[in-house]
Amino acid sequence: MAKRLEDVIATLPQERQQAIQRETERLIAEELSLRELRKTLAHSQEMIGKKLGVKQAEVSKIERRADMYVSTLRDYVEAMGGELDIIVRFPQHAPVRINQFEDLGETASTRSRRATRRKAVAKENS
Repeated sequence: MAKRLEDVIATLPQERQQAIQRETERLIAEELSLRELRKTLAHSQEMIGKKLGVKQAEVSKIERRADMYVSTLRDYVEAMGGELDIIVRFPQHAPVRINQFEDLGETASTRSRRATRRKAVAKENS
């Protein structure tokens, strides 16, 4: 009779089960699309659209794109309450955080909108 993975894991010590769960969550998190990430965080396209100042259909388009501006991705991530970091990894070298995109294309009005969004997200999360 075949054994189910869940049954085998259930026989392991609790500490080992927790380690397996953490690693499973880490691996899943590495592979989420924007849509999956949004759903995992229980956000709707309508909610993200309101924070971005666009219609739900535009959020759907953003989620389907294979290529986009860094600023679009940053705004999308911030609308979900996150922060975008771009990290470069090379074999035999420590990871490097790229910061040149942080103020990419920002005007005074863009900075103001981002600050307003950050405040709204902080208020929602408190």
